[in-house]
Amino acid sequence: MRFLVRAPPLGAPFGNRASTASTGALSFVPPCRSTDVQYVEQLQDFMSQVKHLFVMTGAGLSTESGIPDYRSEKVGLYARTDRRPMEHMEFIRSAKSRQRYWARNFVGWPQFSSHQPNAAHKVLQQWEERSKLHWLVTQNVDALHSKAGHKRLTELHGCTHRVICLSCGDISAREDLQRHFEALNPEWTAHAGAAAPDGDVFVEDEQVLNFKVPSCECCGGTLKPDVTFFGDTVSKAKVEFVHDRLAESDGVLVVGSSLQVYSGYRFLLAAKDRKIPVAIVNIGPTRADHLAQIKVSGRCGEVLSLIQAS
Repeated sequence: MRFLVRAPPLGAPFGNRASTASTGALSFVPPCRSTDVQYVEQLQDFMSQVKHLFVMTGAGLSTESGIPDYRSEKVGLYARTDRRPMEHMEFIRSAKSRQRYWARNFVGWPQFSSHQPNAAHKVLQQWEERSKLHWLVTQNVDALHSKAGHKRLTELHGCTHRVICLSCGDISAREDLQRHFEALNPEWTAHAGAAAPDGDVFVEDEQVLNFKVPSCECCGGTLKPDVTFFGDTVSKAKVEFVHDRLAESDGVLVVGSSLQVYSGYRFLLAAKDRKIPVAIVNIGPTRADHLAQIKVSGRCGEVLSLIQAS
């Protein structure tokens, strides 16, 4: 039986039974002054000159959909807690770590998977429809660009809505895995803490001891989210593909990313080498500010909604 499970208020018990509890949305968008009109006008001029736009998005885009990021001042995961995301080698080497990860992910999945695209996602999708946006690369794993209808899209770090078997490589839907979790853990409950950007929530270790994790239905292997965990690397083929799309472009727009992670920052360095102009829309400084011709500080949805893409 399929049913919708909504996450309870933080700190409330959570099992695999249907719940109608609703929560007020906690804002994960950092404070920001009103955007200066002159910078918006500069961004409009930039967009008017670009014919084949390469866009890179980050967690600052999804905060406006209610998903927290890692690094924002006061509201990011690192500012709110001392917890850190799962490391690749820890997940690979430790069955207990995998059990803990999947238990927490099981609790957080109903709420995380219910998030919807915001105004910025929709504007970017409209630009794609009008052939203004040549290619979009997102560092996010939340599938919001796909939900918005993007087709010319690379999910640089993968997507939590897919699950991969580490043995046979079979790809399956995360939604299907949720039903397997429910069947294996009919009486399991936990108290959830703060949410993380990848859909994880914080659950005390003693609560996950009896949580059962299914194996791959094809080969019995270990299941992992189809995402690049911290400490892992993006495949060479994917990086080369993105470089090719960048080479076909005549302008780069960064939206909602501090570019602190090299996997995304490398493409800004490549844009510099190719003498492709760069514009950035983000709240707070980024690693590539010195590479940008234009920097607009503001909420992504508000700024992009003001831009006409002809």
